[in-house]
Amino acid sequence: MKPLDQLRQLLPTRRLTRTEAFILAEKQATRLLKLRGVTEAPVPSTAISRLSFMKVAVRAPMASSGATQWIKPRWVVLLNGMEPVVRQRFSLAHEFKHILDHQRAGRLYGRSTSPSHHRDVEQLCDFFAACVLMPRPWVKAAYVSGVQDVVALAELFEVSPQAMQVRLLQLGLIDPYARCSGMDNAYLRSAPVSPFELAA
Repeated sequence: MKPLDQLRQLLPTRRLTRTEAFILAEKQATRLLKLRGVTEAPVPSTAISRLSFMKVAVRAPMASSGATQWIKPRWVVLLNGMEPVVRQRFSLAHEFKHILDHQRAGRLYGRSTSPSHHRDVEQLCDFFAACVLMPRPWVKAAYVSGVQDVVALAELFEVSPQAMQVRLLQLGLIDPYARCSGMDNAYLRSAPVSPFELAA
């Protein structure tokens, strides 16, 4: 069975609660890494970009961080070349979640054109990207081993410090009200950081 089919096979045929959607996204991320034989950080972008049904191109300027379109015979993902490589890596994984959910999102998450619904779907794709690039057990293992500085962890996983800080918050490894590495995280304190909080 092709990797895309195996990942989509995890999707049910019913509507998901928001919590279920996030739990499923993490399962898909874990399965993707297993299928691609990735066992340690940093996760190479090629784990996604070299899939046979994918083509990735970098464009500058772009109005967004990434975009996805089916152009027969493959999916084409455009990444914003004006953004740092670590952001492009995150955008690639984010867009891949949109591909996994193609023609299934309405059934899984409901059909709505409201800004809040769109935001929820984008948060789900961000969560998937975080699970791909910063798998829960790997981040926890690194943190417990003594690598607890946000910037050092970000370098280890090849993500932005902001993405790593959100991930640490999601995993309950840092206090949402504490400053990390001198970064201003006021916006993080107001953002949902776990699938369970998102489902509330």
